[in-house]
Amino acid sequence: MRWKGRQTSSNVEDRRSSSGRVVGGTIGIGTILFFIAYTLLTGEAPTEMLQQAPQQMPQTQQTSLRADDQLAEFSKVIFKDTEDVWSKLFAEQLNARYRYPKLVLYSGSTPAACGMASSAMGPFYCPADEKVYIDLQFFKDLKRNFGASGDFAMAYIIAHEVGHHVQNQLGITGQVQSQRRRLSKKDYNKLLVRLELQADYLAGVWAHHIEKMKHVLDKGDIEEAINAANSVGDDRLQKRHQGYVVPDAFTHGTSEQRMRWFLKGFKSGKISEGNTFNTRNL
Repeated sequence: MRWKGRQTSSNVEDRRSSSGRVVGGTIGIGTILFFIAYTLLTGEAPTEMLQQAPQQMPQTQQTSLRADDQLAEFSKVIFKDTEDVWSKLFAEQLNARYRYPKLVLYSGSTPAACGMASSAMGPFYCPADEKVYIDLQFFKDLKRNFGASGDFAMAYIIAHEVGHHVQNQLGITGQVQSQRRRLSKKDYNKLLVRLELQADYLAGVWAHHIEKMKHVLDKGDIEEAINAANSVGDDRLQKRHQGYVVPDAFTHGTSEQRMRWFLKGFKSGKISEGNTFNTRNL
């Protein structure tokens, strides 16, 4: 995917520095505490050490930070692409105004209106504050642990979470959540599967229109997204982690379903054709 040098979203909260890591040459909290202790013990300010501190970071850490910053830049570009596509589609297909969500980049954990966001949760959308939360480590894990590599695999993940924002703005999320106390866990999970598959469909709709609008896809990009969808299907994840599959515990859909609905959205480009709640053949 051709993303470098393109416009980034301004609706981004980068909270990664709150963990104390060095960002853009600034000094982490651990280093600051050391300098304070040095001054109290010696009565002198460690001027030379302060000047050299950013350059004394281990090479492996510098490389890691550069990689993280590139992932952050990529995420901001994709988020801008979602803003452009959904603003256009809301106006043209729904005669409505698209309300921009925010993207929160964090490391480890961070507060969210839906509770504490944690890297163990993976990327998610919180309807209460209309923010997409992503620990960039997930993108590395996606490649290393799930075999889903490539820029567009990551773009699919972001587009899927933004798809949840579209659902929230259309009132679909609220309708599903209102059924939680009325249904058994098994039946509510079935609704969650339909909600997630619709987000996959909407990610496909986004991919359809970002290519028409900006011509940024490379050969193999759609295959990268399909591979990512396949990698995070409930059946595949359950099989991997526990050795067997429990369909009643699905919350996102099978690998086949996720791939199929993404492709359907990509081929259609129409919001109206993604009603996963009104079909027997998921």
